[in-house]
Amino acid sequence: MKTMEWELAASSGTALLMWIAGIAVVGVLLAAFVWGRRVQSREARRPRPDEQPHLPEDGPVREVREYRDPDEVPHDGGWLTPHELKEGYGQSSTHPSDSQDPKDHRKGRGSSFGGGGLG
Repeated sequence: MKTMEWELAASSGTALLMWIAGIAVVGVLLAAFVWGRRVQSREARRPRPDEQPHLPEDGPVREVREYRDPDEVPHDGGWLTPHELKEGYGQSSTHPSDSQDPKDHRKGRGSSFGGGGLG
């Protein structure tokens, strides 16, 4: 039965269409490869090993851990305007805390809603 199906497929031109479809797929893949190489040739070259970033001479940068307190907001009922805020992009409105003791900065000691108490 399989032989008859193959003979019918070959005689009806289906085999020729399969060959044409296969060649078309290979052509599309080759065109995509050539197009990708062209795009890659227009990109900036990769940096050489001597152009890679290096560690600073004094070693890696270390993390600074400190407890910070928010800056006070004026309580006179007025509004702060943009020129009264801290200058510069990325500067926070905090300052280092007077106490760097972790016991002074534990959360859940407040008596507000969700303060962690039993009652």
